[in-house]
Amino acid sequence: MNEIELTMTGAAETTVQEVSSPAMLRRVAMASCVGTTVEWYDFFVYATAAALVFNKLFFPQFDPLVGSLVALGTYAAGFIARPVGGLVFGYVGDRLGRKKALVTTLLIVGIATFVIGLMPTYAAIGLAAPIILICIRMLHGFGIGGEQGNAILIVCEHAPAEKRGFYGSLVQIGAPAGFIIPLGLFALLTATMTDDVFLDWGWRLPFLVSILLIGIGLYIRVNLSESPLFASAHQHKGPRPSMVAMLTKHTRGILLGWGAKLCESSIFSIYAVMISAYAVNRGIPKSLMTTAILIAIVIEVVTLPLFGALSDRIGRRTVYMLGSVMTILLAFPVFGLVYYDVRGLIWLGLVGALAVGHAAMYAPQAAFFAELFPTSVRATGVAIVQQFGALIGTIFGFGAGWLLQVGNGTPWLLAGFVAFTGVVTTVSVFLMYESAPRHATASAVAFH
Repeated sequence: MNEIELTMTGAAETTVQEVSSPAMLRRVAMASCVGTTVEWYDFFVYATAAALVFNKLFFPQFDPLVGSLVALGTYAAGFIARPVGGLVFGYVGDRLGRKKALVTTLLIVGIATFVIGLMPTYAAIGLAAPIILICIRMLHGFGIGGEQGNAILIVCEHAPAEKRGFYGSLVQIGAPAGFIIPLGLFALLTATMTDDVFLDWGWRLPFLVSILLIGIGLYIRVNLSESPLFASAHQHKGPRPSMVAMLTKHTRGILLGWGAKLCESSIFSIYAVMISAYAVNRGIPKSLMTTAILIAIVIEVVTLPLFGALSDRIGRRTVYMLGSVMTILLAFPVFGLVYYDVRGLIWLGLVGALAVGHAAMYAPQAAFFAELFPTSVRATGVAIVQQFGALIGTIFGFGAGWLLQVGNGTPWLLAGFVAFTGVVTTVSVFLMYESAPRHATASAVAFH
């Protein structure tokens, strides 16, 4: 692999520089960040409502605890649908273009969210209500699965090689931003409404408001230019590799990518959701945990582009392993702060775990995974790594909750699991080829 291929100074690089003016690059980055925020908002607003009201409105026939678990189970259904959406829209992105895939996924997720705001409850239509809710949740996951990879690619394929990590990390801001906004909205509504009013119609507002966000995101995306690398590859069509051929050729990258994804996706579920329930069970106020998690995630919005830019300077692997090693080192201290009720420092532990540990993995991930595959199969390849990796990590993350029971309420087995995922990810990333142009190893796939 020669230096010209690795640094994109060949024909493909010329195309990018001619088409992607600084103004267009900024527009593409903003559109992807806003659009991804909107779609993750739609994805997470459901999770917030599932925890607050869905058990009462859509699953009232169950015991309250069972109803809450069933409601959260419908949230998990979205994660199961994500790999399917990733494969479908990976195919669309590789055959018809990244832009077409992004516009379609935005419409799917946005319309599904708006419909939830209009839905009749169990009291009005009986069993049909939870069934429709589950179907809509599957559409959420289907759309998000197709969104993430194509949003990453349309930015990375516009960006200059030496800044690909930074611009790719801007897309990743959508997940924490999309997590924060619905939490804030529901907190405002529950603080200003009585319980009866909130259960009657107040809970619908965050779903209905999404139509405005979708309109903004759609307007921005429709006016984007297509990825110049895709346009060049599409213009000079060659034989398309089959899925089997693609999987066979890139088996190593896919398997190591799943290993790299394991820790990042597991710890977000554990630190952003599970640790709060554990802390409340230990007698720590829920408001304190919600505030601590919000502080950590807000700071992560800032640290993501910093780590993305750092990956351009010192390499994707170095930054990624910084995050996974930080996760290993913080696993026991963070859970120890909760177990021993050190309330004044819990937020600091979560800042280290999420705004440093998680962000250092999540930020370079966009460019790192995109650089695993050539243009002709990049959307499909990234979808396979991202979405199947996320499914594995999320199942492991939520499934690890039973370790609290096995440990008789102590968190040490769960902390050990977190550290174990960090070890798996560290080893996987160490075995991957460095792909940042300044440091790329000879076996890295050329980004063309």
